[in-house]
Amino acid sequence: MRSVCIDEITENIKEMCIEANHFLSEDMREVFEQSVREEKSPLGSQILGQLEENLKIAGEDMIPICQDTGMAVVFVKIGQEVHIEGGSLSEAIHEGVRRGYTEGFLRKSVVGDPIERVNTKDNTPAVIHYEITEGDKIDITVAPKGFGSENMSRVFMLKPADGLEGVKEAILTAVRDAGPNACPPMVIGVGIGGTFEKCALMAKHALTRNLREKPEKEWVRELEEEMLVRINGLGIGPGGLGGTTTAFAVNIETYPTHIAGLPVAVNICCYVNRHAHRVI
Repeated sequence: MRSVCIDEITENIKEMCIEANHFLSEDMREVFEQSVREEKSPLGSQILGQLEENLKIAGEDMIPICQDTGMAVVFVKIGQEVHIEGGSLSEAIHEGVRRGYTEGFLRKSVVGDPIERVNTKDNTPAVIHYEITEGDKIDITVAPKGFGSENMSRVFMLKPADGLEGVKEAILTAVRDAGPNACPPMVIGVGIGGTFEKCALMAKHALTRNLREKPEKEWVRELEEEMLVRINGLGIGPGGLGGTTTAFAVNIETYPTHIAGLPVAVNICCYVNRHAHRVI
């Protein structure tokens, strides 16, 4: 049994909140630079150039990539051979977010009640998703999620008879409806299967998948490739002003489901798709 102190978790969470809000992950930088080279529209190229300059300034001057520094979504995979010492794991994560957003001078966007809407003034609480795994490590992904793109996300409770074509149309419908509001070029996270809440969680988690990694299932790989081509064919383009780069990637996760259902969730992220990953 390996012991991990909550102070170490808090410090890592703090640093990851700051990192994700100032620097693009390497896989995102690769697809961004590729799009800059390949964009066909002159106006689209101009917009991508402006976004590229924004990223450069953010990194050099430690200014957040976007003014909406998001609500902190934290995925935690805990090895079953890890013992957490020193207090509550959830409180340690919330404290890391609190320190990250206050010490990092990041915008505090969380309200303590969805109707009363009083700002908590430290961007807590975070949204935490736990998973117990084998081993003695703690795998953490912090994904600050801005709500320009979050508000454009959808869940479709399809019938089994709708099949793969229904899934494709659901994805395209979500992207068409989002248009410029999700700050394209987007990354599209898709969850297929499970239940109402499971498909939404998969769609959110899919956004954090390294874009260099490909799904094991052949039909999922083919669907990702097809949907990326079709989405980029919509002409929404960078900033929603037209062009051939509407999305950088389509990431899909699947799960077994009931014989009577075909749940599909589409979680859209803006052009920075912020996330940071560490293993403790």
